[in-house]
Amino acid sequence: MRVVPGRTDRVVVVGAGLAGLSAALRLRGAGREVTVVERGPGPGGRAGVVTERGYTLDTGPSVFTAPELVADALAAVGEKLDDRLELLPLPTSYRAQYADGTHLDVHADPDAFAAEVEALCGPAEAAALRRYLADLAELYRLQLRTFIDRNLDSPLDLLGPELLQLARRGGFGRLSTHVEKYFADDRLRRLFSFQALYAGVSPYRAIAAYAVIAQLDIGAGVWHPVGGIGAVPRAMAGAAADAGVQFRYGTSVDRLDLTGRRVTGLVLDDGERLPADAVVVTADAPHELVPGLRGPRRPVYSPSCVALHLGVGTPLPGAAHHTISFGQSWRQVFDELTRDGRPMSDPSLLISAPSVTDRSLAPDSADGRQSQVLSVVAPTPNLDRRSGGNPDLDWTALAPRYREELLATLEARGYTGVSDSIEVEHMDTPLTWAEQGMAAGTPFALAHTFGQTGPFRPPTLPRRGPENVVLAGSSVQPGVGVPMVVISGRLAAERITGRISA
Repeated sequence: MRVVPGRTDRVVVVGAGLAGLSAALRLRGAGREVTVVERGPGPGGRAGVVTERGYTLDTGPSVFTAPELVADALAAVGEKLDDRLELLPLPTSYRAQYADGTHLDVHADPDAFAAEVEALCGPAEAAALRRYLADLAELYRLQLRTFIDRNLDSPLDLLGPELLQLARRGGFGRLSTHVEKYFADDRLRRLFSFQALYAGVSPYRAIAAYAVIAQLDIGAGVWHPVGGIGAVPRAMAGAAADAGVQFRYGTSVDRLDLTGRRVTGLVLDDGERLPADAVVVTADAPHELVPGLRGPRRPVYSPSCVALHLGVGTPLPGAAHHTISFGQSWRQVFDELTRDGRPMSDPSLLISAPSVTDRSLAPDSADGRQSQVLSVVAPTPNLDRRSGGNPDLDWTALAPRYREELLATLEARGYTGVSDSIEVEHMDTPLTWAEQGMAAGTPFALAHTFGQTGPFRPPTLPRRGPENVVLAGSSVQPGVGVPMVVISGRLAAERITGRISA
């Protein structure tokens, strides 16, 4: 593994998102002097929060998995997860809601999950489920050390018995085909393949290795941080600050000072200069800040989304914490999304109602009814034509109409009364993601195509550009998602400190 040469005593981390915080904790635990520069008013990055009228709306990730990764980062500075964050395990990871009126609760307990599947789909599919869950666990084990939890400098780094086993298991075939080998029921096929969108590709184009995404939220379970997802970066930043990490919020980096092949300092937007022996950059498009660094030659970006976050004064009886609401259409809408540059005509939605678990997120209504927080995420094309997106979509004009369509869809799918009881709302579109500096107007960064996965994804230590600048975040190894960016922060730290023992 290549590491930053020379002195690395003083490190500046650009960005206080989950990747930057993960790196800062590791670096401080290894004895480095660490300063974190963040243009926002506090920690979180994409894990943003809006608080208004007693409501707490998470505007970034809504699903939290693999808490052991955050625990590991906190342990670097001698902290315990339980002392910083209260986590509630969700007995039901998701409710899968189908267009035919049926639904399936995805339980963290495999026996309870199999019983649900048997009741809905029959004993043969329940038996297939048990085999598939075992296969997911093994796929994850094979990939964790090979593709995910390590710095990769070359495709040759992958050579080994795990790669061979992955190939024999069909890991490089199509995800849709892999799932179809196990399940005959289309509802289960959808349940175990929609996660490809998290990786930025259609299930019909994703390689079967991406089946392991389901291992994190279906196989291993989902957790809820009390106070919302935003409580996670607050806990990490609090632990880092108590360990001596300096935070500079509300501050942007104007440029990096370069002497030869080394950055010697960062100039802030107010003209102040911070000296640095090494720098960790977590920006979505780091080549726009780092001198001499090239962006991806032919990047393919993930689809984007519209995210509508609501505080509603209605109790939403029977709502699940997380619901995957599938439309009637399936393959057609992926073509619309990734090929035709059109919003899905019959969208599948991720709907979250975290206040059914955590009452601290919503106030009680004046009439005594329990108000609720409700978030809906609808995949949409990004703004990059080369990635199948559509830069010509005028989201300024489209957003109000799309909001009405989303609300009508929610009402039609059982969330009755939502439209007439909205008290607080926040909406993001591809345009607002772009205004926040996210490439192609997507919060999901570079897609996990074969050519942008593993050693083919931008590394944490680029070969071009300054020798003491390290990258972290969604656009570099290992990839997109809360667990991946927390790992990327550790991998970035190891480029400075050398391999950190677990």
